[in-house]
Amino acid sequence: MFFTYIVLALVTFVIGKYLRKFIRMRQIFSKLPSRSDYSYITGTLHKYPGLNEAGLDFEVKSSEEFKYFHVVWFGPLVPIVNLFHPDSVRQVVKSSAPKPRSSYLASGYDMLTRWLGEGLLIANGAKWARSRRLLTPAFHFDILKQYVDVYNQSGDLLIEKMKKLSKTDQSFDLYPLINLDALDIILRCAFSYKSNCQTKEKSPDDYSTVIEKIQLMAGDRFLKPHYFSEFIYSFTSQGREFYRLCDVAHKVAEEVIEKRRKELETDPTLMHQGKVRDFLDTLLTARDEDGAGLSLLEIRNEVDTFLFEGHDTTASGMTWTLYSLAKHPEYQERVYQEIMDVLQGRENLEWSDLSKLEFTTMCIKESLRLNATVPVIERKLAEDCVIQGYTLPAGSRVSIQIYALHHNPHVWEEPFEYKPERFHPDNQKNMDPFQFLPFSAGSRNCIGQNFAMNEMKVTISKVIQNFQLSLDPGYEALRLPVVTMKSEKGVFVRAKARR
Repeated sequence: MFFTYIVLALVTFVIGKYLRKFIRMRQIFSKLPSRSDYSYITGTLHKYPGLNEAGLDFEVKSSEEFKYFHVVWFGPLVPIVNLFHPDSVRQVVKSSAPKPRSSYLASGYDMLTRWLGEGLLIANGAKWARSRRLLTPAFHFDILKQYVDVYNQSGDLLIEKMKKLSKTDQSFDLYPLINLDALDIILRCAFSYKSNCQTKEKSPDDYSTVIEKIQLMAGDRFLKPHYFSEFIYSFTSQGREFYRLCDVAHKVAEEVIEKRRKELETDPTLMHQGKVRDFLDTLLTARDEDGAGLSLLEIRNEVDTFLFEGHDTTASGMTWTLYSLAKHPEYQERVYQEIMDVLQGRENLEWSDLSKLEFTTMCIKESLRLNATVPVIERKLAEDCVIQGYTLPAGSRVSIQIYALHHNPHVWEEPFEYKPERFHPDNQKNMDPFQFLPFSAGSRNCIGQNFAMNEMKVTISKVIQNFQLSLDPGYEALRLPVVTMKSEKGVFVRAKARR
C-alpha cells in the first residue's frame, strides 16, 4: 500500500510539473502572433497541408501575413516559433549557441540523433565548439584546391551516363544521377574512399537509397506529435524500420573509417609528413589542447553527418540549378558561353577558373534562393531573446523557415521569379546579410560551404558544357521539403549533346 502511495505521488508530481509548464507556455506564447484556429487536440497543425508544394505555399503566405514570425502549435504541448524575416532571424542567429536538449519530447533535430549522433549538425555548447575547432582545418583553402581534379573525374562519369541516356531522346530523372555523383565526390574528397557508386548496380540498402528513406520517415515523424516521444516511437513499426536504416548507414560510415585507419597504419606517409589530407584524416588525428582525440563514436557521428550533408544537400542544389537552367534556356546559354570563354578550348575547369564564373555563380545562388536546399533549420534558445518587441524565453524552440525567408514578399521583389541578376555583385552587396541563408549564418554556418559551392560550379559547368537541357512537359517537378529539398516524383529533363 505504501508503495502504491509513493507511485501515485510521483505520477501526480510529474503531471503537475508538466501541467504548470503547459500553462506557463500558453500564457507566454498566446501573446505572440499566431493563427486563431487553435485546437486543444492538434494545436494549429491541422491547418498545415503537409510536406509538399502546398506546405511550401502555406509558409510563404504566413510570411506575407505575419511578415516577421508566428507561432505554430504541434499538438497542445509543443509551440514552435517560425521565423521568416531577416530582422527576426538575425536575433536568433547572432545569439549564443543553442541550448542543450532536455525535453521529454524530441525536437526536430533530436529525431535525427539516432542517425547522425551528436555531430556538428546536432551537437551544442562546448561539445559543438570543440568539434568545430578540431574540424575547421579540413576545409582550409590549400586542401580545397586539390579537390577540383576529383570534381572533374567524377563529373566525367556523370557525363558518360548522361550521354547514354541522351541518345534515346527520352527524358530521364536527373536527381539520382547527380546524387550518386555527389556521393562519389564526398567519399573520394573527404574520406579518400573509392566506392564505384556511380557505376555499380544499386540495391535496396545502398547508402543513397537508405538516406532517402530516412529523410522521408523523419519528415513524416515531424508532423506527428504522438511520435515525438522517442519511447513511443521505438515501439512502432516505423520506428523500428527507421532504427534499422540508421544501422545500415552506420555500417557504411564504420567501413569508411576502418579502411582509412588501416591505410594510415600501413603507410604513414599518406599523411604527407603530418599535413592533413582530408576530412577523415582530420578526425583520426585531431587533438585538443589537452591532447585528447575524438572517440570512435564521435568520429562515426561526424562521418555520418558529413556523408549526408556533404553529398545530399549539394546534390539537391545542383539538381535544382540544372532544372532552373533547363526551364530558362536564355540563362542556360549565357552560362554555356561563360564556360566556353573561361575554358578557352580546355576540357576541364581548374582552381583558378572558379572565380571567373560570375554568371554561373549568380544562377546557382538564385536557384538556392528559389529552391532552398535545406528548407528549415531549428534552434532551441539558450537565453531569452527579444524579437520585434516580444520576449521568447530561454528554452523556446524556433524554426528558421529558410524557404519562406527566401520568398517573403516583404523582403524580395517578385520572389517566385528566377532572376539571377539579383546576385550580381553590385546588387548582392546591398542585401541584408540575413535575407539569403543557403548555408545558414553566424557561428553555426555550414563549415563546408566553400567545398559545396566549388563542387556545384564544376559539376554544373561540366553538364552545361556537354548538354543542352530542356524540361519534359509531361512531368512536373513537385518539391518535397523533407530534411533537404527533394522532388516528389523526380526532376525529368531531356539532354541534347552539344558535340
